[in-house]
Amino acid sequence: MIKDTSAQDTALELKPNRIKLTFSVIVFFIVIAFIVKAIMGGSSVTRSIDRASVQVASVELGDLVRDIVSNGRIVAANAPKIYSSEQGFVSLRVKAGDEVSIGQIVATVDSPELANQLKQQVSEMDRLKGELARQELDARSQTLQLTKQLDIAHVDLEAALRENRRANASMKNHLISQIDFEKAVDDLARATLTQKHAKEEVAIAKDRLAFELESARSTVSRQALVLEELERKISGLNILATVNGVVGNLIVQPRALVNKNDVLMTLVDLSAYEVELNVAESYANDLAIGMLTEITIAGTTLMGKLSAISPEVKGRQVTARVRFDQQQLSGIRQNQQVSARVLLENKSNVMKVRRGSFMQSGGFYAFKLEGDIATKVNIQIGATSMREVEILSGLKPNDQIIISNYDEYSNTDTFLLN
Repeated sequence: MIKDTSAQDTALELKPNRIKLTFSVIVFFIVIAFIVKAIMGGSSVTRSIDRASVQVASVELGDLVRDIVSNGRIVAANAPKIYSSEQGFVSLRVKAGDEVSIGQIVATVDSPELANQLKQQVSEMDRLKGELARQELDARSQTLQLTKQLDIAHVDLEAALRENRRANASMKNHLISQIDFEKAVDDLARATLTQKHAKEEVAIAKDRLAFELESARSTVSRQALVLEELERKISGLNILATVNGVVGNLIVQPRALVNKNDVLMTLVDLSAYEVELNVAESYANDLAIGMLTEITIAGTTLMGKLSAISPEVKGRQVTARVRFDQQQLSGIRQNQQVSARVLLENKSNVMKVRRGSFMQSGGFYAFKLEGDIATKVNIQIGATSMREVEILSGLKPNDQIIISNYDEYSNTDTFLLN
């Protein structure tokens, strides 16, 4: 039979302090267990998240300004292009960067074709003037002949009247025969008709001559207009500056052959600037001419208005122009970089929260905090700005929600922040 080790065991007595310490530790763990059970017993918490890894914001009432933040650059409000007025060889009178003033000749186009046309039309004008002078002389001559015929007809009528009176007197005294009397009567009638027809022919002839002269004068006037147009075109061969500014860039080389309406150069008006903004395509439908825009140039903030919006999209962006009072700022330069904030809408007394990465989940839900418990709640958002989001339903003022990214716990309904 094998004996046990009871003979080797030594009985030890527990000291009172160690008993109290052991009892306190047991009680502490029991209390912690009850607290955790109480917390987890009221919800279906399945995981915990480090509080330092999330961002929390409070829902509040206030004004919400819908806005768009964009970058842009200073551009000349007026940068006209200079075009060739006719085909020919261009001579440039300025260089890129030269200062110009309104009316200054910046280029000249040499057009042999126009010069030849001018000579031909001047010759044609001289011919038409000579033709008009000849027709005026013919009209005077024909008018003289017609007047002569009318005067002769009038004299014949006077003579016929005298013969008729003499015949009447002689017939009463039986001094002439009946045949001679009737002949005098016929002569009077013939002279009367001749004089009447002569008057009508003279009137018609004068009208015809006046019409022919007027037609010739119209031809000369029309030719004068042709000459005036040619002279205008030749005068337009001297290309003039349309603004006070500088030459931006030259499009053609000296003595190059250019066609009509070809671009020769660009002028830049340094007296007026605008801001050119590149706005994301998604905001294109929200833009409207006249919207207020806050512009920051070299640390200075100015207010302006949208003056133009491009009708086309390039590179998923829409170009807009902002007009502002540049007298409030000095020292601005072409192509200087600026930042701008387009104010789309101002809504008063709305429920809002600071914008965060939680919007990437679609903005249909949020995690609302109650103590250390985060619970998913459905929400409805309204207007959004670059800084804040309008809350239409699902939350109330002073509620706290997590506004950081939800990707890590998007499939969780409740979790604990520790």
